[in-house]
Amino acid sequence: MPIKIPADLPACAALEGENIFVMTEDRAVQQDIRPLEIVIVNLMPTKIATETQLLRLLGNSPLQVNITLLRTEAHQSKNTPVRHLERFYKTFSEIRHGTFDGMIVTGAPVEHLPFEDVDYWHELLEIMHYAQHHVYSTLYICWAAQAALYHFYNIPKHVLPAKISGIFEHQVLQPACRLFRGFDDTFLAPHSRHTEVREEDTRKEPCLRVLARSDEAGLALLENVDHSQVFMTGHLEYDRGTLDQEYQRDLERGLNPATPQHYYPGDNPQAMPTMHWRAHAHLFYSNWLNYYVYQETPFSLTAIAKKRQTQGA
Repeated sequence: MPIKIPADLPACAALEGENIFVMTEDRAVQQDIRPLEIVIVNLMPTKIATETQLLRLLGNSPLQVNITLLRTEAHQSKNTPVRHLERFYKTFSEIRHGTFDGMIVTGAPVEHLPFEDVDYWHELLEIMHYAQHHVYSTLYICWAAQAALYHFYNIPKHVLPAKISGIFEHQVLQPACRLFRGFDDTFLAPHSRHTEVREEDTRKEPCLRVLARSDEAGLALLENVDHSQVFMTGHLEYDRGTLDQEYQRDLERGLNPATPQHYYPGDNPQAMPTMHWRAHAHLFYSNWLNYYVYQETPFSLTAIAKKRQTQGA
């Protein structure tokens, strides 16, 4: 089954061009099934690109998935047309009384700021608390993972001496974890960040379990013990050219960035990057949807809050 999105969402045409099964809202209402309800909290400035990346991965599943796009009210986006936001996005006040099977919270380019200085920090706190009781499983990506670990578990972020940017090999530490069904012993994934969460800090928290790490990029994946929170420090959702776009952007800004590691053939920024992580990206998101959401979430959405309260989430 496909993801269900508005027919005029820019990602729709792009995904149909890649032969990803996309169902418009008109057709979906004719199917008598209970689709999964997934909300994407998109904190990235390039929202349309991020939408397409995540929808591509969520669409590679036999499950029908309804997508709700969420933006923060406290922050005015400078890189996404207001018309796009008004047409396709909801705000937290519009969805706060509902429930969802899954939530994805994206990264954001605000690592240089203390968490409390981010202009939408208090709104994000509300969303994260809401997710604890009204969402079955939440996937936090990059900065959002650092923010959630800081807020819920008092785990700090640390500024790196130099930005981590590139494609890095990771070791699977918990091969029996259902997120890794079908994975190889190692997998490649992009990272792009100026800060890190240290593995030794997370291991002090008994509710957390480290799932994967990289010798070069550090901690990659961890979860809490009931699977209601998954934390990814990298960007499996990135396209082939995302790191290149970031690198070229930083060059234009005069930031003198280092060339992303293990990315360009021969470390030549003029060469087209080889994409080595696509298969594991699709597999990871399919596993999360299937094993952490579909297989465990109650059939009735209204029962999610009751189940989370019973589990003490």
